[in-house]
Amino acid sequence: MDYSFTVHTLAWRDGEVLLREVREAVFMREQGVSAELEWDGLDESCVHVLAINKNGCAVASGRITPQGKIGRMAVLPEWRGKQVGSAVLEALLNVARSRKLVHVELAAQTQVTGFYERHGFKKVGEIFMDAGIPHIMMQRTISPANTAET
Repeated sequence: MDYSFTVHTLAWRDGEVLLREVREAVFMREQGVSAELEWDGLDESCVHVLAINKNGCAVASGRITPQGKIGRMAVLPEWRGKQVGSAVLEALLNVARSRKLVHVELAAQTQVTGFYERHGFKKVGEIFMDAGIPHIMMQRTISPANTAET
């Protein structure tokens, strides 16, 4: 299988159909998150990142709020371990840099904290439940483009 993909930064209105496909597959069908929790009303104010395969199918997504909270990171099962999640996260960090944000944060599902730690995030606080899934807050300092990350 060809695992080539492209990453696109876009507004909700420009990618809603494909963004919904990924999130419904991962969060709602795979993980059992309810529609009421998944569709939280924040999507229109966020910048979204969408990974698309060579056939035009969405394979991963993520978003960042104006305040710098990264969320809704989702990768279809067959695309996990193929660097697509890293590419989506890096694109979201680039959005944060372009907005001159100093810090970003996210609520990581505990089984994927290692992924975020490899990208410079540090755990803060205690484990908590969200949609019946254990999470922990993680934060990262953002440096301006072309300088070292901390």
